[in-house]
Amino acid sequence: MADERRVVQGRGAVTNPPNRFERLVYESDPDSEPDDSTPRTMYYRDPTRTILAKNDSPDVGFERSINPYRGCEHGCVYCFARPSHEYLGFSAGLDFETRILVKDNAPALLREELSAPSWKPQAVAISGVTDPYQPIERKLEITRGCLGVLTEFRNPFFILTKNALVTRDADILAEAAAHDAAAVFFSVTTLDGELARIMEPRTSQPALKLEAIRTLTAAGVPTGVMVGPVIPGLTDHEIPAIIAAATAAGAQYAGYVMLRLPWAVAGIFEAWLDEHFPDRKEKVLNRVREMRDGKMYDSRWKIRQRGEGIFADQVKTLFTIAARKAGIEGRSPELSVAAFRKPRGPQLALF
Repeated sequence: MADERRVVQGRGAVTNPPNRFERLVYESDPDSEPDDSTPRTMYYRDPTRTILAKNDSPDVGFERSINPYRGCEHGCVYCFARPSHEYLGFSAGLDFETRILVKDNAPALLREELSAPSWKPQAVAISGVTDPYQPIERKLEITRGCLGVLTEFRNPFFILTKNALVTRDADILAEAAAHDAAAVFFSVTTLDGELARIMEPRTSQPALKLEAIRTLTAAGVPTGVMVGPVIPGLTDHEIPAIIAAATAAGAQYAGYVMLRLPWAVAGIFEAWLDEHFPDRKEKVLNRVREMRDGKMYDSRWKIRQRGEGIFADQVKTLFTIAARKAGIEGRSPELSVAAFRKPRGPQLALF
């Protein structure tokens, strides 16, 4: 895999850097004709035997999560999850967007795990790593299957997505919400449709995300907006506008997260800036370093999500004032396990 730069229509990364765990690197013949073909998305069956992942990070408010897919066709150039693809033998670049593993047995695995005597009812995050509503979900309906199981058990869950496709499942979400067992957060990075097109090419456009908030709110589903990642020098000025637009659409909660550039993501993001925003590149990267103790990434707990220093403080203040003005400062969904139940099996139903 050569780390060659190439803008591909409908893709985020302009590079496919070598896998940091692989010793061999494949390079193209410099004398050969350039390959202008658009890489097709390939899907692979993931033979996983468990679906409820355990998280011990103090940075997030959940211990259990479900990721129906590995890799993400949305192609967000800044995605912190890109390096996870290297553990599968792929690149964190274009491979992450075009080599997708699907867990087609996820709903069955989830039913088995929720039925186990060891399961303790608790809120489950759907999308701890990659988006559960990426394009292929429209056909496979794996996420919908998982929501059906969670709702049958009345086990609380919350969703983080960039795709308006989530409104397809408004019926299930409304049923779960009636038991205080569901909430949906939309990740909104920008309200600029053109910027979104090149930065997160296969996500829903900003206007469609706002419309999705309206749809779910009308269905009785608690909704929120996650502003981020906030990209200093590129999107940070949009924080007040994003919160105002989201709350006008019905969002009841808001949060934010700063740009994270672990491992190969730093180079992928830098190459993207070179291609699309060369005039802003140094400003953006310098701001990142200012918030990361002079580095492109700081993995320390509590620091990696928000950064530190004067620019990080300015972003925090901007978000806080905007949330306060919108009347949602400090609010978060109150999910409950009170209605949890283990549905009776077919044999028990006979009695």
